[in-house]
Amino acid sequence: MASSDAPTSTEYIQHHLQNLVFGYHPDNGLGIAHSGTEATEMGFWSINIDSMFFSIILGAFFIWLFKKAADRFTTGVPGLLQASVEVIVEFVDTNVKDTFHANNPVIAPMALTIFVWIFLMNLMDLVPVDFVPRIGEAMGLPYLKIVPSTDVNVTMGLSLSVFALMIYYSIKVKGGMGFVKELTLMPFGSKNPVLQAVLVPVNFLLEGVSLISKPISLALRLFGNMYAGELIFILIALLPFWAQWALSVPWAIFHILVITLQAFIFMMLTIVYMAMAHEHH
Repeated sequence: MASSDAPTSTEYIQHHLQNLVFGYHPDNGLGIAHSGTEATEMGFWSINIDSMFFSIILGAFFIWLFKKAADRFTTGVPGLLQASVEVIVEFVDTNVKDTFHANNPVIAPMALTIFVWIFLMNLMDLVPVDFVPRIGEAMGLPYLKIVPSTDVNVTMGLSLSVFALMIYYSIKVKGGMGFVKELTLMPFGSKNPVLQAVLVPVNFLLEGVSLISKPISLALRLFGNMYAGELIFILIALLPFWAQWALSVPWAIFHILVITLQAFIFMMLTIVYMAMAHEHH
């Protein structure tokens, strides 16, 4: 876990917050980072193996679970799996219909994927903090984090994907010139050509900041909430055994709300951004 058999509180926290990083380090060449310093020095081209592994596994589990529910679909009395999937699908579909009023068959499946996938990633935060790292130690891995949504690279990747789709549909629906006009003629407009030319840079600055802030806020909101929740679990694990049970169970119950709420917020903002991309002003 740490460099000694009895790590300090600081070493314990740093260990549990460190991803398993693979990349290039000047001293050891290509390989797995064995310290936070090495992970930092690996730079942009390093990859957090644990975040990628668990996010892909959870995505595959989501596909398998919903396919299994579809294969066992019955018009009679549904089983627990079918009933649960139907509730989730209906919940997402209702939110899409209430928010998104254009005609695009991609939005509802995308919203469903985002909600369930992020929920599953967040749900990993309820696994005891020492369970997975000890398994990693037994396998010879210096670090192992199980919650992909506590990795800002994962949340930023999700938000940038949504952002790319938002730009794509904005240009597709409004046209290239329509998208440019939306960035340069709003929020301040004028029929006077001279005044309009003066306002264009102001509008572009305001709309540009608003546009760029969307993926950043989307990513950091999810990352910040989940990272804080994980950190609290780690701090509770440093307490005596009796205090851990007294605090971890209530926090875990409350954290279920946070887990679900963060997945819902990410999904709803995605739907809103897609709706904005399809609207003509």
